[in-house]
Amino acid sequence: MKTLVIVTHPNMEGSTWNKAWVKALQDQTDYTIHELYKTYPDENIDVAKEQKLMESHDRIIFQYPFYWYSTPPLLKKWFDNVLLYGWAYGPEGKLAGKEIGVAISTYGTKESYSKSGSNRFTLEEMLRPVEALAHFISASYLPHFALNDTSNVTDERVAKSAQDYVQHLKTVKPGVLV
Repeated sequence: MKTLVIVTHPNMEGSTWNKAWVKALQDQTDYTIHELYKTYPDENIDVAKEQKLMESHDRIIFQYPFYWYSTPPLLKKWFDNVLLYGWAYGPEGKLAGKEIGVAISTYGTKESYSKSGSNRFTLEEMLRPVEALAHFISASYLPHFALNDTSNVTDERVAKSAQDYVQHLKTVKPGVLV
C-alpha cells in the first residue's frame, strides 16, 4: 500500500518528534514524505500537484504537532485549497476509498486528554474534524497515532516513538472509532 505522509510542521529543524518520525519513515519502502512548509514556504499551494500526489497513493497520513486543538495554519489552508468539489468529493470524487489518518504530537499528557483531564475532551473527540473530512470525501478514517507529553524528551523515548509510529502505520486498519 502506497502511503503519503503529509508533514506540516512550521519549524521542522527545531522539531524533535516529527523530525525523528520522518527519519524513521525514510528508511521504509512505500512511503512518500511530503513536507508542506518546506514545499510551500510562501504558502502558495500548487493545487494540481497536490491532487496528483494524493491520487497516486492509497493512504494519506496527516502528521503535525497539535496546535490549539487543531492543525497548523498551512494544513488548514491546504484542506481549503486542495480538497475541492468535483475532485475530492462529489460525483467525480477521486478520494473515495482512500484511507486517511492522523499522527500528532501533543504537549499535554495522555491523561490531560480525557473527560476528567485539563483539556476536558479525548483526542478522538478533538480529532473529529479530520474524521468528518474523511467521511465527507468517502475515505476510510484510520485510528490516530499520538505521542503525548512532548516536553518529556529522552533519546530512548524519541527512538521508541519513531519505532511505534512505523509499526502503527504498518498495522493500522480502518475501524469503528469510539
